[in-house]
Amino acid sequence: MKLHDLRPNSGAKQKRKRVGRGISAGQGKTAGRGTKGQGARSGGGKGPYFEGGQLPLARRLPFKRGFTNINKIYYKTVNLAQLAQFDFEGVDVTPSILAQIGLIKKESDPVVILGSGDVSKALTVKAHRFSTSAKEKIEAAGGTVEVIALG
Repeated sequence: MKLHDLRPNSGAKQKRKRVGRGISAGQGKTAGRGTKGQGARSGGGKGPYFEGGQLPLARRLPFKRGFTNINKIYYKTVNLAQLAQFDFEGVDVTPSILAQIGLIKKESDPVVILGSGDVSKALTVKAHRFSTSAKEKIEAAGGTVEVIALG
């Protein structure tokens, strides 16, 4: 097969219908629009909202109430039980370390440390937010807590 042998399948390409070009062309006079009425006029037809007088779908559905706050911060949660699984001897626990381990996906995500579980080693934990119980447990184990500013 050569490049000059390539042809579209038969019937795949059709000539454009030229309407309103005289009666011998087959689509003369009314040009396929029928006679009179809304569909025959220019700009005729109804919009997507109109459903023939039936109450439109947009009005039949209940209202979506409330709104989505665009300023809400979605924190990635890390529990103390998850931190206790790893050995952080002499290493600051930061979002970049948590991302490397796989506890969070991106180091740019804001992180909150929650107090579920116990911690036995003295850890230096840096996160964007801490629950009160998590803060107390880390400090009771001899560790320190640092809050990272958002942004």
